[in-house]
Amino acid sequence: MRMLLKNCLLAMVLLMGMPAYAQAPAQALPVIVGTDVPAAKTLTPLGEGTMRFFGLRVYDVQLWTAMKPFSYQDAFALELVYHMSLKGRDIAERSVKEMRGQGYSDEAKLKRWGDEMARIFPDIAKGDTLIGVNVPDKEARFYSRDKFIATVPDPEFAKAFFDIWMSEKTSAPGVREKLLGTAAK
Repeated sequence: MRMLLKNCLLAMVLLMGMPAYAQAPAQALPVIVGTDVPAAKTLTPLGEGTMRFFGLRVYDVQLWTAMKPFSYQDAFALELVYHMSLKGRDIAERSVKEMRGQGYSDEAKLKRWGDEMARIFPDIAKGDTLIGVNVPDKEARFYSRDKFIATVPDPEFAKAFFDIWMSEKTSAPGVREKLLGTAAK
């Protein structure tokens, strides 16, 4: 009986066309984010997109802002819900590569940032959520869906990190447009 129930649930998921691990976009940021960054209590979703690599869905990303034109002068958050497992070290290496693509060329600084990200980014499993919060002119803070991970108290790092998605030089301009709500409908 238990096996029949399990197979019925699996069939329903497959018929609905949704992977079993998929999560709906969050309706609110975790309470801890607003506790740590009071300005985050007022953030609401602006846009969302999907990052793909060779057609594979890597993660869904959602931009949370104060609902005015996007600006680095305001607190904002990027929430990523992963659809595949990744090593934290691989995420850090890819982040450094993307930062180089934005024009950051100080290799000593990029190495330091890469080492810091490799130290703090956890290994990711399907369905895991990571949230990065920009604290203007101060730092980047990182959370999972339910806990604080780390702070990088370097405003230049924060700008370089969030530029991966938010810069006009991003390697994923379609995702950027969706995050900012400027994509053609």
